Amino acid sequence: MLHSEFVPAPKSDSTRLMIVMHGLGDSAASYRIIPQMLGDPAMNYLLVNAPDHYFGGYSWFEFQGAERPGIERSVGLLTDLLDEQREAGYPSEETYVMGFSQGGLLTLEIGCTYPHRLAGCIDISGWIQDLDGLIGRFSPVVKEQRFLVTHGTMDPVLPFDRSRQQIERLKRDGLDVSWHEFDKVHTIHPGEFELFKQFIQPNS
Repeated sequence: MLHSEFVPAPKSDSTRLMIVMHGLGDSAASYRIIPQMLGDPAMNYLLVNAPDHYFGGYSWFEFQGAERPGIERSVGLLTDLLDEQREAGYPSEETYVMGFSQGGLLTLEIGCTYPHRLAGCIDISGWIQDLDGLIGRFSPVVKEQRFLVTHGTMDPVLPFDRSRQQIERLKRDGLDVSWHEFDKVHTIHPGEFELFKQFIQPNS
């Protein structure tokens, strides 16, 4: 079970939802500013902590060498979380998934494998651990999903060229992916929020 913080929308009857996932060693607390930065009165937020403790923060999976078992476990936990939100009245087609770094990897995994159409998936400075394997696990609705992917040209942690090439492969396979480059390192650039705001507009 994942621990999370729920931030309700100012518009109390809204069923729009964004699930937000942090990067390695961070926590949901660092993302409490997201609702303010996006400024959408109809958006509810679920800020999620990864399952493993890691140097004062949390981790979604082992970072080097043995990533796959942890990725699969976290994808399973997030799939359960999405299903729980559907049952609680938040339709998947009104639910966004956003993640940074490790959370970005999981955003792509969920977007490509979850069996229901989502409102959209925002991957910030992420990557794909096993590209061919992910393509082999595509869900029947993967080409109905919308992806927004951003990455820093100066990222010293997750190489820019590798991530760009991976996204180009997904696009060649027919996925609806919008790719944007920023002059940044491994972080979230303030300029990205305008893209995010546009992406989460209804019928965007």
